[in-house]
Amino acid sequence: MRTLVIMAKAPKPGMVKTRLTENLPSPAVTALYLCLLEDTLALAKSLTSVEVAVMCPEPDHDELARLLGNSAPVVAQKGEGLAAGLTSVFRHFAAAGQRHVIAFNSDSPHLAPSVLNSAFQILATHDVVVGPTYDGGYYLVGAKAAHASLFEGASMGTRSALDRLLTRIKVLELTAGCTEPIYDIDVANDLILLAQELRLAPAKAPRTAAWFGQWQQEVAQLGHC
Repeated sequence: MRTLVIMAKAPKPGMVKTRLTENLPSPAVTALYLCLLEDTLALAKSLTSVEVAVMCPEPDHDELARLLGNSAPVVAQKGEGLAAGLTSVFRHFAAAGQRHVIAFNSDSPHLAPSVLNSAFQILATHDVVVGPTYDGGYYLVGAKAAHASLFEGASMGTRSALDRLLTRIKVLELTAGCTEPIYDIDVANDLILLAQELRLAPAKAPRTAAWFGQWQQEVAQLGHC
């Protein structure tokens, strides 16, 4: 009764990882996003006794379903924006109140599977589980029920996103636990960290590691920006 839902977009130029286009060509960034997504999906499917699905904006549904094939079912969210997407996840998958559902971002294939398993364990004894990122956001959020206003007024993708979520949890009088913090892939420094990590352990995210091999000269320049 455990479901892991990856929040994703179709890998369209100019629509994904836009902050990285300040330092890298747009085709490279688009290709990177697809590699991150495919490696994150492989990570999710490596867990035992966990159903995996993908949630995306409605306009992206057909393209993502075609790209991912039979890897995982793709569900279109209701409404626009990540807050609406997260609300859709729990309305769709946790409405019956019989599942432990975790929404997970699409750019963290470097995360250890044990962290995701830990998130489900935390959720067994709390109403909500949150995975913080070092930049003030979060890479996962899980719940056992669809709390309609949990993401109300959320400023997704900002340095205050985590604080706002924790405040909402407190207002709703829910219990929460946190997994260990990690970095996600938003800016050049994050990409440098990931390159160093995958240089030592490419099997963690083989598609992304291969992308670094293809774009190694451009990535090497990031350290001098």
